Amino acid sequence: MRFPLALLSVAACFCLAPFASAQDAVKTDPKHYSIVSENAQVRILKVHYGPHKKSVMHSHPNTVAVFLTDAKGQFTFPDGKTQAFTVKAGDAQYSPAGTHLPENTGDAAMEVMVIELKGKPSAAKPMAKPAKADKK
Repeated sequence: MRFPLALLSVAACFCLAPFASAQDAVKTDPKHYSIVSENAQVRILKVHYGPHKKSVMHSHPNTVAVFLTDAKGQFTFPDGKTQAFTVKAGDAQYSPAGTHLPENTGDAAMEVMVIELKGKPSAAKPMAKPAKADKK
């Protein structure tokens, strides 16, 4: 009776390992991720992958990514599914919180600025109305 329970425990550890190891990108992959700036609202990361380089499984909160170079890559998710992407320098995209393993599948370096959003969104405040221009 103890052997099947022990075997089940070992199998569960292997199945859950990708989720347990999905941590902060800067801590798990400092070779590719560095902190540029951080405050109570955001953390800004500079990301650099050489050609055909990949990261490790890690997580981000809600993010905005701004691509500084043209790039081709692929995300692998904890369930094993993959998603290819192609971006141009200057492209920006929002991504909800999640876990992934990025890979640069292109022949050139990939540079990205990742803005991680912290905390709860603040309440929207009405914008001030623009001043009317005087007609002469």
